[in-house]
Amino acid sequence: MNKHNIKAIVEGGIAEELELMPGDELLLINGQQIEDVLDYRYLEQEEDLELLIYRPSTNEEWEVSIEKEVGEPLGIEFEVGLMDDYKSCHNQCVFCFIDQLPPNMRETMYFKDDDARLSFLQGNYITMTNMKEKDFQRILAYKLSPINISIHTMDMPLRQQMLKNRFANRLIGYMDRLYEAGITMNGQIVLCKGINDGEALTYSIEQMHRYAPYLQSVSVVPVGLSKYRQNLTKLEPWTKEDAEVVLQQIHQAQEKIYKEKGMHFIHAGDEFYFLAEKAVPDEKSYDGYLQYENGVGMTRLLLNEFQEAIEKSHDEKGRLKKHQKITLVSGTLFAPVLQKLYRKLQKDVDVETEVQVIGVRNEFFGEQITVSGLVTGEDIFNQCKNLCLGTCVYIPENMLKADQNIFLDDVTLDELSQRLEVPIIPLPLHGETLFNAMTGKELHNE
Repeated sequence: MNKHNIKAIVEGGIAEELELMPGDELLLINGQQIEDVLDYRYLEQEEDLELLIYRPSTNEEWEVSIEKEVGEPLGIEFEVGLMDDYKSCHNQCVFCFIDQLPPNMRETMYFKDDDARLSFLQGNYITMTNMKEKDFQRILAYKLSPINISIHTMDMPLRQQMLKNRFANRLIGYMDRLYEAGITMNGQIVLCKGINDGEALTYSIEQMHRYAPYLQSVSVVPVGLSKYRQNLTKLEPWTKEDAEVVLQQIHQAQEKIYKEKGMHFIHAGDEFYFLAEKAVPDEKSYDGYLQYENGVGMTRLLLNEFQEAIEKSHDEKGRLKKHQKITLVSGTLFAPVLQKLYRKLQKDVDVETEVQVIGVRNEFFGEQITVSGLVTGEDIFNQCKNLCLGTCVYIPENMLKADQNIFLDDVTLDELSQRLEVPIIPLPLHGETLFNAMTGKELHNE
C-alpha cells in the first residue's frame, strides 16, 4: 500500500479541523490507493470522502469521514510534491540546455524533467516521448487541461532527429486524441537556425493550426546556446537579419489564422523582437498572454503596467523620494527596456531619482546567453563591485531559485549583498512594482 507522508497542514483548512498532523500518512481515499498527486487531486474534488490515516508516532490507523463542498481542498501538503518519483527525460534533444551546463553545479540542475503531471500542475512543457499509455489514459480520464507540449516541429522524421528519439513521431497520434477529447493544449517550438525554421516552420504552423481552438497557442522561441557545447550538435546563433525573417513569417501566419479562426495562435518570443530591434506588438496580439510564462508578451505587459502606474501617480496624492540613487540589474537582453522605462519616467513624472541600469554579461554560461533568469551571483558581483550602486540594488526575482534566495551558481542573496555592501531586493516582473522601485514612491492617504 502506498503511504504519503503529510508535511504540513494548512491553517483553517479541513485537515486542521480533523486534527491531522504533520508526520501522519495518507493511505487511502474512498478505499482507493493514491498513486500520485493526480489521483489525490482528482479524488479530493468529491463531496463525500473517507480517508484512511496512519499515525506512526502512536502506531494508530483510523478512518475519517468528510462532507464538504465540491472542489474544496482538504488543506494537506505532502512531503513529496508529486507524491511519487519525478519522471526524467530520455531524449537527447539537439537544443537541450541541460546538456550545455558546466560541470560541478548542484546535482538537481542536471535532472531532465519530462513529467506529464508537471505540465498540468506547473505549466511545464513535455515532449510526450517519455510517457506510457497508462500515463496518457489518465490525462484523458481526469481531463487534465491545459497540456503544454514541446512540439518543435510537425515534420515527424525531423522531430525524431531533433529529439534523438524514435518514439518522437507518436506526437500526432497523441494530439489527435487530445483534440478529440476536447482537452486544451499549448505548444512550444524551440527554433534552431537551419533545422526547424524556414519551410519547416511554415509546414509546422500549417499542421498545428488544424488543432485550434483546442491547441490555443504556440510559442516560437530562439534556442539558447551556452559556451559549453563541446561534442554537441553544432548550432548557430540567431542574428538581427534572421530574427527579422522569423518575425515576418510569424506575423504573416498570424494574419491568416486570425481571419480564419479569430485567434493569433502563433507567437514569437520577446527575444526575437529584441534581436530584430523591433517594438513588441500591442496587447491584443497576445490573445490574453497565454504564453506569458514562456517569455511571450512579458515585455508588452510590463510596458502597459508601467504606463498605468505613471497615469495613476498623476491622480493619487503622494510624494516621491528625492535625491536618491538606485541600481537595476538584469540580463543584457532586457537592460535596454529598463533604460527606456527610466527615460519615460524622467519625461512624464516629477522625480529626481537617479536610476542606474546594469545589463550583466553572462560570463558563466557565455555571452550568447542574455536572459535575466540565467544570470549568476558571481557575474553580478564582478561587474558591480567597483560601481557606486546607490541605496539599494534591485534584481528580477527569476534570478533566484524559486524556493530559496540563491543564484544558479549557489551564491546566496545575503552573501552577494554583504560582498557588495548594499541591500539587494528581488522584484517581481510587474510594471507598478518597478515604478515604485524607480521612484521610491511612498503613498499616503489624506
